[in-house]
Amino acid sequence: MKTIYFYIAIVCMVLQACSGSGAGEKSSLQGTWKLLSGTTIQGKDTVHTDYTQGQEMIKIINDTHFAFLRHDLGHGKDSSAVFVAGGGSYTVKGNQYTEHLEYFNVREWEGNDFTLQYEIRDDTLITRGIEAVEALGVNHINIEKYVRVP
Repeated sequence: MKTIYFYIAIVCMVLQACSGSGAGEKSSLQGTWKLLSGTTIQGKDTVHTDYTQGQEMIKIINDTHFAFLRHDLGHGKDSSAVFVAGGGSYTVKGNQYTEHLEYFNVREWEGNDFTLQYEIRDDTLITRGIEAVEALGVNHINIEKYVRVP
């Protein structure tokens, strides 16, 4: 009987070790997310952007990397023309998600880390953190709201 308990204890320890810290956190973030809105706060200035009007952005998160793509819905043929793309690796610790931006069409942003607090409610992801790029004089709070793409 002691042998059975010993093997059960070993199996439990192995299963716990294999689950790894943060594995469930990362898997809840994985998928494709469509950006609905963004808010930037710098000092006393607050700017809200509705990313469902005239443009579209998705963020794709797999087990090790993220990528984001944003473009205008006018196919680049008018004054609203925009195309933004970037990505890199990321880490998760608790409800803290840190992007390590390795690729971006605005090259001065590359090589920076952006730490965000995140919350997932049903199919909605909300992130909040400070975007700071000293070389560009960027330093503001960024809040984004996404919906999971089925």
